[in-house]
Amino acid sequence: MKITLTTAAIAAVIGIGGLALTAGTASARVVCNAEGDCWHTDSDATYPNVVLQSHPDDWYFHQKWDDQHHFRDYHEGRGYYAHGAWVPR
Repeated sequence: MKITLTTAAIAAVIGIGGLALTAGTASARVVCNAEGDCWHTDSDATYPNVVLQSHPDDWYFHQKWDDQHHFRDYHEGRGYYAHGAWVPR
C-alpha cells in the first residue's frame, strides 16, 4: 500500500511538472494607435497603412487616461480602433 501511494505521488509530481513546462505565458497586450485609442488584445497584429504601438499588459496601469488618450473596450475578433470606432478585419 505504501509503495502504491509513493508511486502515485511521484507520478503526480512528474505530471504537474510536465504541465508547468508546457504552459505558455499569457500573450495579453495593450495596443495604441496614433489618435490615442488604446485597447487590450491577445495578439500582436499588423495592418497595412495602420501604425500601432504594442505594450505589455501592465502598461495600462501606469498611464493617465484623459481627453487625448482613451482606453477602449475589448472587441472579439481581429481589428483595430480608428478615430474612436472599431474597424473589423
